[in-house]
Amino acid sequence: MMQPTGRPDYNWQEFGTKESFEKMKSDRTLQTQAWSKRLQKTGYTTRTLPVALEKAGAVGVVSSLWSAGFGVNKIFSAYTKIIPSVDIALEDYGLLYRLTESNSKPVISIKTDSKETGVVPTFNTIAEIKGTEKPDEYVMLSAHFDSWDGASGATDNGTGTLTMMEAMRMLKKFYPNPKRTILVGHWGSEEQGLNGSRAFVEDHPEIINNIQALFNQDNGTGRLTNIAGQGFLQSYKYIGNWLTAVPDSLKDGLTTTFPGSPGGGGSDYASFVAAGVPAFSLSSLSWSYGTYTWHTNRDSYDKIVFDDLKKNVILAAIMAYMASEDDSKTSREKIMLPIDPKTGMPGNWPVQKSPTRKGGID
Repeated sequence: MMQPTGRPDYNWQEFGTKESFEKMKSDRTLQTQAWSKRLQKTGYTTRTLPVALEKAGAVGVVSSLWSAGFGVNKIFSAYTKIIPSVDIALEDYGLLYRLTESNSKPVISIKTDSKETGVVPTFNTIAEIKGTEKPDEYVMLSAHFDSWDGASGATDNGTGTLTMMEAMRMLKKFYPNPKRTILVGHWGSEEQGLNGSRAFVEDHPEIINNIQALFNQDNGTGRLTNIAGQGFLQSYKYIGNWLTAVPDSLKDGLTTTFPGSPGGGGSDYASFVAAGVPAFSLSSLSWSYGTYTWHTNRDSYDKIVFDDLKKNVILAAIMAYMASEDDSKTSREKIMLPIDPKTGMPGNWPVQKSPTRKGGID
C-alpha cells in the first residue's frame, strides 16, 4: 500500500504532538486493513499475485517494501521468473500510486541491466586448524558469505564473516596446535534458506556427530549482547565455564539465557541445532540493524563499527579456545519443550531439513 508517512515513528515521537502521532497510527492501521481486504478480493497473495500478473502478460511488476526508516526499503526474493520485479523507494512509489489512483495514467521508464549466466555453482568456504589431541572432534566458527544486492551486505553478513576470519587468524597465530580441530564455515545461499549450512550438515555426518560447539554471528555490527542455550539442558555449565575466561571488559552488557529454546531458522546455527549440535548465536547490539541495514539498500561499508567488531573477534576466539581445550565433551541433552496450546502436547525439536540444491531446478 502507499504509506501515509515516510517518517519513522521515532521522528513522530520526537517532534509530533501526541494527538497527531496517534491519529497517524490510527489512519495507518485503517489503510493497512483496507489494503489487505483489497488484495484478498483479487484471490491472490503478495506471493502469488506477481506470478498471476506475469502469466496475464504484464511487462513488469513494481512494488515497494518500506523498512520504516528514512530512505530504506527491504529486499527479498522476486516471485516472477521471466518479467522484471522492481522495488521502488517509498517516496517515488507514493507519487506513482497517487497518480495511478487518480487515473492520471502515469508512464514510467525503467532501465535495468541483467545477464542470464545459466546454472552456476555456489560454494561454502571452509578452513581448519587441525587438532593435535582430538583431531576428530570439532569446534566451529560460523557466518554466511552471501548477501542481498541492494548494497554491499556489510552488516548482513560481511561483519560476521570479518569477525570469524579474524578470530581464525588470531587462533592460528597464538594457538596453532589446538586440542580439537577448529573449523570456520562461511556459508553460501543462506539468504535463500540456509542452503549452504544445511548442505554441510547433510553431507558431513562424521563432523556433525563430533562437534563440541558452534558459534555463529549474523546480526549486524554491534557488540555481542546475548548468548542463549538453544534448548540444550546443560549448556549453562559449559558456556558459563568458557565465559569465565573472557575479560570483564568484553562481557560488559553481555547476558546469557539458559536453557533457552531451539532456534528453528533465521541463521545458520539453526541448521546445526536441528541436527542436535550445540550451536549458538552470538547476538549483537542493534545499531538500528532491523530498520536501516538488514536487507536494505543502506547495508554498506560505512555502517560498520570496527571498535565493536574487534571486541567480538576476541570474544569469539576465546570461546573457541575454551571449547577446544575443555577436557569434557559437551552434553547434547535437550530440554522438554513447553506445551503447544494448539495441540496440548510438548513442542517438537526443529527437524533437520535438506537444502535446496541447484536453485530448485530438477
